[in-house]
Amino acid sequence: MPTNLKWTAEQAKTWYDGRAWACGFNYVTSSAVNSTEMWQAATFDEESIERELGWARKLGFSACRVFLQYLVWEAEGAAFLETFERFLDIAGAKGLSVMPILFDDCAFSGKQPYLGLQDAPVSGVHNSGWTPSPGHARVVDPGAWPRLEQYATQLATRFGQDERIYLWDVYNEPGNSNLGNDSLPLLHAAFAWLRAAAPCQPLTVGTWSAGLPDLNQASLELSDIVSFHSYEDLSKLKLQVQALREQAAGRPLICTEWMARTFNSLFATHLPFFREQGIACFNWGLVRGKTQTHFPWGSPEGATEPEPWFHDILQPDGTPYREEEVAVIRAVTEGKPQRSHQPSHA
Repeated sequence: MPTNLKWTAEQAKTWYDGRAWACGFNYVTSSAVNSTEMWQAATFDEESIERELGWARKLGFSACRVFLQYLVWEAEGAAFLETFERFLDIAGAKGLSVMPILFDDCAFSGKQPYLGLQDAPVSGVHNSGWTPSPGHARVVDPGAWPRLEQYATQLATRFGQDERIYLWDVYNEPGNSNLGNDSLPLLHAAFAWLRAAAPCQPLTVGTWSAGLPDLNQASLELSDIVSFHSYEDLSKLKLQVQALREQAAGRPLICTEWMARTFNSLFATHLPFFREQGIACFNWGLVRGKTQTHFPWGSPEGATEPEPWFHDILQPDGTPYREEEVAVIRAVTEGKPQRSHQPSHA
């Protein structure tokens, strides 16, 4: 269904209804501290990807969401496209479709993206090495955009008819790291670039912060499929879904980030709800690794190992952090009925 126009609600529903319910996860290789380390040719860890995506498939997952890095494309060009092709080969062989993210404003590390050897994780700190893409200076500098357009266009042209791509998540959390509405112009431009390339897959950008109403409105207006982030308990998730359905005007919903144990965003409560409601969902994290997202947001340097984990499902050797969670994932993805409920504690 390639088009250089926003899809109608009917087109979006037809696309969504023609696919099995997607249950996925946000994936960063356990050996990578950020998206630069994940995709650079020198540190692209094919062995770990083979192993970890195999574990994911055995759990019952059918899709993954991955953060690409503009800076690696700028440095490696066609080689970066080949690296991403290899990732798609591995994911496809495991039965996983892929949701690539082109741009991202998150900067947990407080640094901008850089090439080469990445800093080691800071002990105890959540996502201590995470850098944005393409970097905040480029976001607000239209003089840098011709190269950003080349990046987006090459990806959408090369993979825009590839059945292994689930959909394009154009921009993760625009406005994060205090950029606010300064990210709006690039958000609009990025959608225009991808529309011009006419991929057959839909485009989306997730709503993620109630404090950014202009960006949330733009996200709803630009997206073919309405997506959102939610790290809150089941009662708040239900209210969020109700409000988004009213705004979506018949478009399908996808939750592209969820699951935070200390906030009562849990597999036992949320996954059955997502399946009952027909909302594709992508929890945060798979294997505990260098991003250290099993630590909570804001954890201080030297923090002791958390209990419970904030994100992630598996230990580095592939054993589950919690067997009961893995049982829920398998049951729900196999279509076995599960009762969603509100727990009294994490």
